[in-house]
Amino acid sequence: MKEGFHGQRMTVLSSEAVRMLHNDRLLKALHITDIGYFPSASFHEIHRRVGVEQYVFIYCVRGKGWYEVEGKHYDIVPNQYFIIPKGKAHDYGADRSDPWTIYWIHFGGTLAGCYAENAVEPKNIKPELHSRINNRQNIFEEIYSTMSSSLDKESLQYASSLFHYYLGSLRYIHHYRNAIHPDRDIVTEDQDSNISVVEALIHYMKENKEKHLTLKQMADYTGYSVSHLSMIFRRDTGKSPIEYFNYLKVKDACWMLDNTDMRINQICYKLGIDDAYYFSRMFSKMIGVSPKLWRERKSK
Repeated sequence: MKEGFHGQRMTVLSSEAVRMLHNDRLLKALHITDIGYFPSASFHEIHRRVGVEQYVFIYCVRGKGWYEVEGKHYDIVPNQYFIIPKGKAHDYGADRSDPWTIYWIHFGGTLAGCYAENAVEPKNIKPELHSRINNRQNIFEEIYSTMSSSLDKESLQYASSLFHYYLGSLRYIHHYRNAIHPDRDIVTEDQDSNISVVEALIHYMKENKEKHLTLKQMADYTGYSVSHLSMIFRRDTGKSPIEYFNYLKVKDACWMLDNTDMRINQICYKLGIDDAYYFSRMFSKMIGVSPKLWRERKSK
């Protein structure tokens, strides 16, 4: 399919594959019919007067947008998602001055409504000390990779199994975040403060790898001044906060170049970098070769 937005990715099931969904016990319970990622989606607008047969999930990671369901208007900002109920008339679109970057999924099944319950209004997924946003995004990528490489029954079943977990991590977000911190509810502020500011900031960076973070935003998150944060971060890591943030992005880029068929411009948008030339220069400076040469060396 021709790209509508630079760096976009999407997979849409064929009518034959959709028929398979209704003839399998697992897929009948929960299935995906369309899945995609639209970065900086300028002029993206959809208007549906009678709705569709699937629930529509949209998760905004950058920029802003809006949507209306049966005439009720909502605004959407980064770190929010919503689910439009099936069969409901709706409209949605990107903000004209700051267009959204979104993950989106059309899904259905007998259990779909359980996960979509009370999600028509925007739901927050804010990065914080115990958030697991990066983990969840990896689940999305595994679902997408599975469906884009094959649409046989077992691939769709595996994608469906992952999707249960993905939706559950949103529907029961506090349980998801507490799962690896089972005593979180009784942890005191003093105990949480044992996590160093550098460790906390690195976690924050990992949770925001798809964004452009400024040094001031990092300082504001930690409560330190820009100069003091820079000093202690370089002391502990040998890098400035921005250098380390870029290092995390390039590290992810290396993995994607080695393990996916994503194009280079898709990778740079996935990492929150809108300029492919800037991304290539940053990658080359840090790794010593261009992204293109890095990928080619593996095929030799």
